[in-house]
Amino acid sequence: MILPKIPFLSTPDKPLTSTTQEHLPIADITNDVVIYKDGGAALVMESTSLNFGLLSEKEQAAVIAAYAAMINSLTFSIQIVVLTQRKDVSSYLSFLDEEAKKLTQPILAKLMQGYKSFIMESVKKKNVLGKRFFVVLYLSPLELGVGKSVAALAKREGPLPFTKSYVIKKAKITLYPRRDHLIRQAGRLGIKFKQLGTADLIALYHSVYNPEHPAVKKEPEVTLEHEQPKQ
Repeated sequence: MILPKIPFLSTPDKPLTSTTQEHLPIADITNDVVIYKDGGAALVMESTSLNFGLLSEKEQAAVIAAYAAMINSLTFSIQIVVLTQRKDVSSYLSFLDEEAKKLTQPILAKLMQGYKSFIMESVKKKNVLGKRFFVVLYLSPLELGVGKSVAALAKREGPLPFTKSYVIKKAKITLYPRRDHLIRQAGRLGIKFKQLGTADLIALYHSVYNPEHPAVKKEPEVTLEHEQPKQ
């Protein structure tokens, strides 16, 4: 008895060649701007933290009022991202060992050994986590111009509906004033915002999927007429 060939079973296995980047909405990261495949763009700022629990009641009330004022002053949308990662304390323990060798007083050496034991016991009981805080300012493709958006989306001649230089210039014109406004408002909270550059953005997005250090490529910088190029 001859069984008929089943197309699905007779097809030889093919290796998967798709990369993670093909499944991400990001088209490119250049000139400190994240460019999305739909034509949108974004700036990412990292924020310092504030130990709210150590503040007095009056200070906590002032921080809450300042935060509410900042949120109410926004006329645009923002995204707040909290990145939690497990911390590796092995380098810190090695640092403690090196410092312990420099101690000549027995009491200080005993205190150092007790502190190291406390750190090791804390790590055994629970994971040591580090948190990083980010604010993302997003530029919608519709903000690039309705007429231009409709025409570009209808043609779809390339991977991006707009040229990169156009998206970058539009993103800087639109998002830089929003960035400056947030920096001023956050200063009232005692919090500092720092915009991530191209290398930092690549490292941030890459670390989410791969802990290895990525290779950073050199990109031509797109600047505004009144903006000085970086040295």
